[in-house]
Amino acid sequence: MSMAENVIVDVQLALDEGSAVNIPGTKQIQQWAAAAIDAGRQKKIDDVQITVRIVEEKEICQLNKNFRHKAGATNVLSFPFVPPQGIPADEIFNSLGDLVICAAVVEKEASDQGKNNIAHWAHMIIHGTLHLLGYDHQDNGEAFDMESLEKRIMLELGFPDPYKEI
Repeated sequence: MSMAENVIVDVQLALDEGSAVNIPGTKQIQQWAAAAIDAGRQKKIDDVQITVRIVEEKEICQLNKNFRHKAGATNVLSFPFVPPQGIPADEIFNSLGDLVICAAVVEKEASDQGKNNIAHWAHMIIHGTLHLLGYDHQDNGEAFDMESLEKRIMLELGFPDPYKEI
């Protein structure tokens, strides 16, 4: 069974008026996140929630500085959910965490790399969701595993290989 029905995506737009022109819809984002969860989960996950906050460059720069100690804007940041101490696990909804995506960076990358805008958005949602599931790319082995999974998910959704040079 696909997880699509069991994935709740809370999409928050924190954009200036008129900036949300090329933003994918909630159903698309939910489909991409569900595909990443289906492919990347290590164990069964029921009724998963993810928050996707789409922001301006100023906000992503501040988050990147505060949490990664890096200057400048980035495309996506992932914040895995950490349950509060003392709360029984059965009382906590299965939140995977939050994705923060900078619309301007995603659109600029798609344009600069000659990629379809929607395909690049799908890749950012899939990439970020895999981070929430514990995947990373800090070393060559991790990068190979994560990128291989991303390619497979993208191809299954009908998108091109996101790492192929155009």
